[in-house]
Amino acid sequence: MTRAGARRTTARRAQLFDELVALFLAEGFAHFTLDDIASRLRCSKSTLYALAENKDRLVHAVTVHFFRGATERVEAELAGSAGAEARIRTYLESVGRQLEPASPRFMEDMAATSVAREVYERNTRLAAERVRSLISEGVASGELRDVHAAFVADVVASVMVRIQQREVAAATGLADARAYRELATLLTRGLTV
Repeated sequence: MTRAGARRTTARRAQLFDELVALFLAEGFAHFTLDDIASRLRCSKSTLYALAENKDRLVHAVTVHFFRGATERVEAELAGSAGAEARIRTYLESVGRQLEPASPRFMEDMAATSVAREVYERNTRLAAERVRSLISEGVASGELRDVHAAFVADVVASVMVRIQQREVAAATGLADARAYRELATLLTRGLTV
């Protein structure tokens, strides 16, 4: 295959993953068969099989694609913020913004489907670790109260897991994106000097 051909193939794969993310975010995925997905994307099942060997692997790949893109956008927003409080708020609010397009059905399907839930759980752990590092930086610079960063991050991680497992939505009625904004407000107000 020529370089131009390889670039077209890579671009087409990325486009298909973007279309799959948009479809899944809007409508969920558990109820779709591969035939349904191929029909909706106006492609063949063999095109889908080129992306993944079965529906579970496709759901996994699409979920990874979604979170990879979301992480890149969150980190890009974070790069433009200065100051510990602003960086923590930016980070958590940006995480919430990345989840805004996700329909309740998508979030429920993700929570109920092991291959997608595992990706969400891994990303939740990574996000909690990122919050811990932001808190540690703020404490070290004197911008934030001297708190035990690992403890605060553990509390944040617990809330993030509850958001991910749909427990916060069930208990409060808050959508995941809104719950992350509320968490940002609670955390930053509690940490400022």
